[in-house]
Amino acid sequence: MSGVWVFKNGVVRLVDGADAIGGGRHGSGGRRKVLVHTASNEIITSYAVLDHKLSSLGWERYYDDPDLLQFHKRSTVHLISLPRDFNKFKSMHMYDIVVKNKNNFEVRDMMM
Repeated sequence: MSGVWVFKNGVVRLVDGADAIGGGRHGSGGRRKVLVHTASNEIITSYAVLDHKLSSLGWERYYDDPDLLQFHKRSTVHLISLPRDFNKFKSMHMYDIVVKNKNNFEVRDMMM
């Protein structure tokens, strides 16, 4: 796990590099990270779109935890766990998907 420790309002927390530099999902200079499905060059804009793409790659949805969206691929030990609220979908979640789906997704900087 990598990141930066940030002290704010009397609380210390670990944030990923983009959050530490730009103060949030949008990063510095008006940029934000987006997850892109490489075959279609489509930006993932919702969990419905992501669910469709992952399903086509053999991922199955788990419904065990009401606070998370979880996907499992039977042929692997991999589990993708995402926050239920898409607004809390951060770059660390995007990179987790990229690592577990080589050549199918990539994370890009998008200018705002």
